[in-house]
Amino acid sequence: MDVPGLEGVIGANEAALTRQFGTPRLNVTEGDVRKLQFSGESCVMDVYLYPPRPGGEPMATYVDTRRASDGFDVDRAACVAALRGR
Repeated sequence: MDVPGLEGVIGANEAALTRQFGTPRLNVTEGDVRKLQFSGESCVMDVYLYPPRPGGEPMATYVDTRRASDGFDVDRAACVAALRGR
C-alpha cells in the first residue's frame, strides 16, 4: 500500500515503528494481530500490524488517526509528521 505521507509506517514492523515514534502508549495483541498506539499533543495514531503470511512477523498494514482533544478524524500524513516531530 503506497500512501503519501505514510512512507516508513506502512510495511514497518514493531521495532521500526518504535524507533520512529518511541514507546507505544498501547501495545495490544489479539491472536497474530498487533495494535500499537502512539500519541502526542495534537493527535493519536493507531497502527495495525498483520503477518504477511501465517507465522510471519506482523507488519503495519493500516493506520487510523484522530485528534487528541476530541477524537475527530485527522489527516493521517499530518499526524505521522506531528508524531515524528515531537
